[in-house]
Amino acid sequence: VTLLSATQLATALVNWLATILVEPKRMPRMDYSNGLPETMQTLVVIPSMLSSAEGIESLLEILEVRFLGNRDQHLHFALLTDFHDASEPTQATDQALLQQARAGIEQLNAKYPVSEAPLPDQAERFFLLHRPRTWNKQEKLWMGSERKRGKLGDLNALLRGQHQDRFSLIVGNISALTQVKYVITLDTDTQLPRDCAHQLVGAMAHPLNRPRFDTQKQCVISGYGILQPRMAASISGKNPSRYSQLCGEEPGIDPYTRSISDVYQDLFGEGSYIGKGIYDLDAFESSLNDRLPENQILSHDLLEGCYARSGLLSDVYMYEESPSRYDVDMRRRERWIRGDWQIAHWLLPWVPNANGKSTPNPLSPLSRWKIFDNLRRSIEPLAIMFTLLMGWCFIPNSLTWTFAVLGIFFLPPLFIALLSAFRKPNEMRISHHLHSVLRDLTHQLAQALFRIACLPHEAVFNLSALLRSVWRMLFTRRRLLEWQLSEEKPQHDNNEFFRSYRTMWAAPSIAIFSAFIVITVSTQKTDSSFILPSDSIINLAGTFPILLLWFLSPAIAWWISLPQFTPETTLEPEQISFLHGIARRTWAFFDHFSTVDDHWLIPDNFQEHPGPVTAHRTSPTNIGLSLLANVSAYDFGFINMGQLLKRSTDCFATLDKLERHKGHFYNWYDTQSLHVLAPKYISSVDSGNLAGHLLTLRLALL
Repeated sequence: VTLLSATQLATALVNWLATILVEPKRMPRMDYSNGLPETMQTLVVIPSMLSSAEGIESLLEILEVRFLGNRDQHLHFALLTDFHDASEPTQATDQALLQQARAGIEQLNAKYPVSEAPLPDQAERFFLLHRPRTWNKQEKLWMGSERKRGKLGDLNALLRGQHQDRFSLIVGNISALTQVKYVITLDTDTQLPRDCAHQLVGAMAHPLNRPRFDTQKQCVISGYGILQPRMAASISGKNPSRYSQLCGEEPGIDPYTRSISDVYQDLFGEGSYIGKGIYDLDAFESSLNDRLPENQILSHDLLEGCYARSGLLSDVYMYEESPSRYDVDMRRRERWIRGDWQIAHWLLPWVPNANGKSTPNPLSPLSRWKIFDNLRRSIEPLAIMFTLLMGWCFIPNSLTWTFAVLGIFFLPPLFIALLSAFRKPNEMRISHHLHSVLRDLTHQLAQALFRIACLPHEAVFNLSALLRSVWRMLFTRRRLLEWQLSEEKPQHDNNEFFRSYRTMWAAPSIAIFSAFIVITVSTQKTDSSFILPSDSIINLAGTFPILLLWFLSPAIAWWISLPQFTPETTLEPEQISFLHGIARRTWAFFDHFSTVDDHWLIPDNFQEHPGPVTAHRTSPTNIGLSLLANVSAYDFGFINMGQLLKRSTDCFATLDKLERHKGHFYNWYDTQSLHVLAPKYISSVDSGNLAGHLLTLRLALL
């Protein structure tokens, strides 16, 4: 038990040392920034379920947004859909949902035609590929065969001209899709950033990354059949909870960090596939077609990455939202744990195939280690909890034992902070650097405290998922593909607080039972049942803070999962008057300098000392700000409606006279002569600013 507990600390330290000692390797790739070659036809597919009219509208919007960020004539987009499980092959709402999805795909193809006069065999941009429910004898219900794994398997066969009968509805001309070489698969909440598809295809197509298939082992032995990009937390419009801020990654786009270190990729040249990425269609099919048994594999992503050999593109990002609630995150982990134990057979020399026969296991030692490591990680909380409990009962100096076990959680962040403190960038002040290190350390220590508080719950939760999986595999042989969506519902009332205690009942129960045992053991070590020696009191003082955390963990999990709302600010009359004065003086700049002499364009700046000097030049950002300043001045009552319309009209009359490049304004103009200032260039930042300002102006004027 102690050894299992220590593996968590060992793994954390090894991973940390690897990031320090091993330089990240950037995977080579082809430059397809100007467009994909015709031989690199690629399909972006989103496997999902048709469940409601609102859900279909969301799926269509998701598909369109992914297309708008990755437009290419050789890039196609598809919804790969099923219906939810049912006791009958069809439901009353099925046909209406299919018609809505069909109409949506047809509208997208009409909105974004491939060309003005498409050829008869010209593939369209958007597709709907829908599978019917089939009878599952093992589960005794009608469902989409093999869920997501079955979807992708049927898609791969369809792209190679086979098994079209497995789809009940195909929308879009798929004749040209037989030339597809790569498939990019996304979840519904996975964001595909601008031109990310070009980078994924470029990496797959590079000669050094192309998969080499071993016909004897029937798997990829070098190169990559799958490439997994780096997953990061997306910026959401929702109110983030403390849980997502504490346990999620830093959200947003990081344009400065490139490759990051990954132990598997940097030491062994392999990554771990988590279901969002790109795969070589032929290599994937050769490695996995008819290789895995039916109705048994829930966590198929890891096995697919092992058979087809997955690589990690750590400098290419995809984004998805982190769970904002602890209970939602735990339900997601429950699926992972069940799936991990259902593929434990792949640790053995012989494994089952699709026909139910045993075949030699072709997985490498590294692939088997990945499977074993997931199993080890699932029983870590149970091992650590038992390590604490046994130490409190059987070790004379239990306080020292407690600190030793807590070191599993606290030593890694302390080591990281200590090293970071000595690695100050030259351009940063020492005070700012230490403040940054302290902030990161505080965040990581808070994570460790929360993990300690939830330790009993996670121990029992993981154990129940493990036992449930083993029971189903060995005895019932049913519900092995059980997959429930983790829907997040708002929680604001006291019912959620009590529900948290009902869900996490194991933690306070174990805390109370442990407290009783610890006190009993401590009193039995003394001659009196009521008077404890000082060393026992000290040991109990180190034990009870942890027991208190365990008892309060449901309340902590409830509180940390609440959405955070920024309270509305209430200003005093003096503050309002002060801000109005600032607004009036700010408007004075636009009112004074946007004149006929500058063709109603706003100069970039005015220098008072030495001077006065006016910079008679302007940019698209300045122009957009001046137009919105007019709107703000009207809202504040500084100008009337007639003045707002006249100032806007005068500015737009000038804009019509300015020289442009493919619709874009240049970055600098002389406001008096209206000439473009040298050197001529386009700023995507300024063009984007002006576009946003004009959208806002339009709504304001309406």
